[in-house]
Amino acid sequence: MSVFVKWLRTGAGWIVLAVLAATAGPGRALIMTPTDSGRPVTAPADDSKPRKVSPHDFSSPPDYRVMADLTGVDVTAAKTLASPPKAVAETPRTDTRFDFKPADASAPEPPATPPAPPVAAQPVETPGAPTNLATPEPGAAESSEIAGALDGALASLVALSPTVNPLGAGDWRAARAAIYDFYTDRLFAPVWVDGQGLTPRGRAVLARLARADEDGLDLAAFTLPDPTFADTRPERLAQVETTISAALVAYALQASGSRIAPAKLSNFVTASPAVVDPAKALSETARAADPGEALTGYNPSQKGYQDLRDELARLRAISPVAAPRPLAGPTLRIGMADSRVPLIRARFGLGAQVDPSSARLYDARVASAVAAFQKSKGLAADGALTTATSEALFGSPNSRREAAILANMEMWRWQPGEMGQAHIEINVPDYTLHVMDGDDEVLRARVIVGKPDTPTPIFSNEVKYILVNPIWRVPDSIIKKEMLPKLASDPRYLARRGFQVSYVGGRLVVNQPPGEGNALGRILFMFPNEHSVYLHDTPLKSLFQSAARMMSHGCVRVENPRILAQLLLEQSPEAIGKGIDLGRTNRRSLPAPVPIFIVYQTAYVESDASIRFSSDPYERDDEIWQHLTRSQQLPLAQDATVGQRKG
Repeated sequence: MSVFVKWLRTGAGWIVLAVLAATAGPGRALIMTPTDSGRPVTAPADDSKPRKVSPHDFSSPPDYRVMADLTGVDVTAAKTLASPPKAVAETPRTDTRFDFKPADASAPEPPATPPAPPVAAQPVETPGAPTNLATPEPGAAESSEIAGALDGALASLVALSPTVNPLGAGDWRAARAAIYDFYTDRLFAPVWVDGQGLTPRGRAVLARLARADEDGLDLAAFTLPDPTFADTRPERLAQVETTISAALVAYALQASGSRIAPAKLSNFVTASPAVVDPAKALSETARAADPGEALTGYNPSQKGYQDLRDELARLRAISPVAAPRPLAGPTLRIGMADSRVPLIRARFGLGAQVDPSSARLYDARVASAVAAFQKSKGLAADGALTTATSEALFGSPNSRREAAILANMEMWRWQPGEMGQAHIEINVPDYTLHVMDGDDEVLRARVIVGKPDTPTPIFSNEVKYILVNPIWRVPDSIIKKEMLPKLASDPRYLARRGFQVSYVGGRLVVNQPPGEGNALGRILFMFPNEHSVYLHDTPLKSLFQSAARMMSHGCVRVENPRILAQLLLEQSPEAIGKGIDLGRTNRRSLPAPVPIFIVYQTAYVESDASIRFSSDPYERDDEIWQHLTRSQQLPLAQDATVGQRKG
């Protein structure tokens, strides 16, 4: 539609429209507005000949809503008919992109007989279009001028080459194009401003945008107008309209998870945020009864997120003046040069002992001082300047807590909006499983998760069935890394431990039959997934007494599998026991699949409303905080080249 509108606004386009209307014959002319949905306008009842159209018929400002039905029109003939009459050629005018001046007054007058009045079009609501949003009335010069200015402002938005991407990992170029298309479909009628300044809807959206930091969002790339903005200049109104819509789209996409692509953090993070489509975000907010509230709704609705949001507000209220935050940047190691190094040297009193040309070099002396500091703070004493170390050096305790809360709020954006009434949550850094009924906890159990080099993946799925007395089919990675070296020195290593060994297609296959010593225990909860990671029992019950329970190859071991099985299968303890007593593998399907979410939350609010901060065993918080603070957003040049860290 945008190509047609642009063609229509040229001088040739208007003339073709006029000629088509004049030559179509009685009953064939079709004039419509965006709400007419192609409704034909009935011709006058009489069979009078088509009236002559003079250039004076185009002397008023063009109506952006008017279009013509070009179905079946011979384009070649239309181009021929587009040649202007000689009378017009005697009083030439130059049409430019934003030329809305009336035609020369010396143009010939229309015929004495006035044209028949047009039949009034009845408004028809267009699905998906903003409601209660006025479009310009025919002949409204002021609206036409704003529309023209808005077209230009939006074209500039699309054409600009920003150095910073306000969507982080999102596609800002595609988002800008979607904004332009939204207004093209509206024929450049504004939503947030009118001829005098901000509309009530514009003020409502602006109020929410100004409070974006309450949800940890960053709109620093936009200069938002003052809430009292009032102006009549079309160019200024167009700039404000464009800025609000661009900031609105950035807010909605950030809120729904655009800033970080989780899979780029690690191959073991396959949770994927459902980032809202920019056109949908703009149209939904534009037609909402309360656009500010609609915009807020793109943030996660889960109680866990809302609790963290409230805790962030409470923390900021305690320390209204934010402590200076350390400069964001990549982890520094020996041999790297960075603008932060002089600050670190000054922090440890090393500045006077180095040649000025080496002041930015992160050398062994700096790394040694950092390592000693890390050891004193209980951090990994490797001498590398991580975000956590930087915050410990320069930030206050509250700023470190705020960083953890913001990182965890961001991870909530990776979860689906609807998690299901009954569902399972496994929080990896807290080593805990929760069976939830809505927001109410039904069961809590300790779990054992993957070691740092074989981490438990972060993803969601559905538990569909349970295997009682399962057979453990040993993964190839475990056979290669752990079993083959032992077989080299002890050929009967596997046989003595009850493993069954066979070769299938030349590949070594190792199975462990059901029994007390089976690594999966007596119960295995199945949710088929790409990681081959499951929830299961274990014969090593004593391991649950350890505080830090990173001991598995990635699977999750649960402390009370029988109780969990009873809940999911809706069966009695006796029924579960009978299945185990059979001694052989038997499968039991759940009455209905139960969603399971393996999450990574190092900051969360307990049922008693107290905030809890756990350890960060996989250092995910550190990575997420770096992504959120690296130049505030990812530079556009890095959108497609952000490196992956394996595991």
